[in-house]
Order: sequence, then structure tokens, then C-alpha cells
Amino acid sequence: MTSLLTGPDARDRCAWVGDDDEYRRYHDEEWGTPLHGDRALFEKMALEGFQAGLSWITILRKRPRFREVFEGFVPEIVSEFDESDVERLMGDAGIIRNRAKIEATIGNARIVRGMADGEFDELMWSFAPAVSGERPASFADVPAVTPESTALSKELRRRGFRFVGPTTMYALMQSGGMVDDHIAGCWRA
Repeated sequence: MTSLLTGPDARDRCAWVGDDDEYRRYHDEEWGTPLHGDRALFEKMALEGFQAGLSWITILRKRPRFREVFEGFVPEIVSEFDESDVERLMGDAGIIRNRAKIEATIGNARIVRGMADGEFDELMWSFAPAVSGERPASFADVPAVTPESTALSKELRRRGFRFVGPTTMYALMQSGGMVDDHIAGCWRA
């Protein structure tokens, strides 16, 4: 598989974008862009957790509904969800209806709510690796797990977070700009 794909606008992009307009927009505007803020990072963590075992495009297409039913992923609001909210969410075909992931999102919100303002952001970014200056030449050069994502996962689990495995945390690091895995030659690189 080629690592770059030329889009309809004649720009070379990471080939995982394919020919999907929403994926192209996500790649061009969000993926690999540094993301800060407790709420924004909590949303990213929740969505990456829901993505586990699925394709990211599935989550991306359902993201507007996720944002609606999870009240904008405001941790203080989500942390107050109870069993009736779990049942409401389990009945919503617009999201991924996985009880364990829904309950983990609520539990994770409670942990974030218990942190000082900005503490969650600081914690997440404290595991960002030093910028190496080397860009991956191909998909084969992009890891699924790194020592940093493993350490982040371990610390989050120690604090009680769930659905935060090392692979999921590396995906969050990529999408949240803690690492920049745009392939050499990509217009975003």
C-alpha cells in the first residue's frame, strides 16, 4: 500500500484518508494538530475509547451525535450521568452502543471532574515525546504503541481510567498532536 495519496485538490496526503471527504477534512484540519484543554482532551479520550476495535471513520461520522448525547463531553455534566442515562445511550443508534465503553466514559468524566482545572491537560501532555525531527517515510515507520503511550496508559489506569490501553493512547497522541505522524511528502508534514 502506498503511503501517500494525491487528492482531488492535487495535494499529497497520508493515504489512510482514501477518497472520503470527511476523512480528508479531518486529516487536513484536525489530525496531528496540538489539542489542549481538559474538555477537548476528555472528548478525544472518550471517542478513542469508543473506537477501540472499530474504524476511526465510523466514530468520525457518529461524532456529532456523540457530542449531542454526551452533552458536549463536558466532564462536569457527563460525570453526573446515572443508570437511566446509560440506558438512554444504549438505546441510541446514532452512537456506538457498548455498555462498557459508555460506563467507562462516565467513570472517566468523574475522574477528570475531580482534577484541578488544567490538570488533565497537563497530565496528558506530560507524556508527549520529545520532537525527534524525523518524519515517518511510510506507514511501516509509524508505530501502534510507544514507550510514551504505554507509560501514559499505565498512569491513567493507576488513576482509575478505563479504555485507555497503550494503542488507544497512541492514537490519541497522534490525533491530538502530541506526536506528528504525517508521512514525509504529505502536505501537512
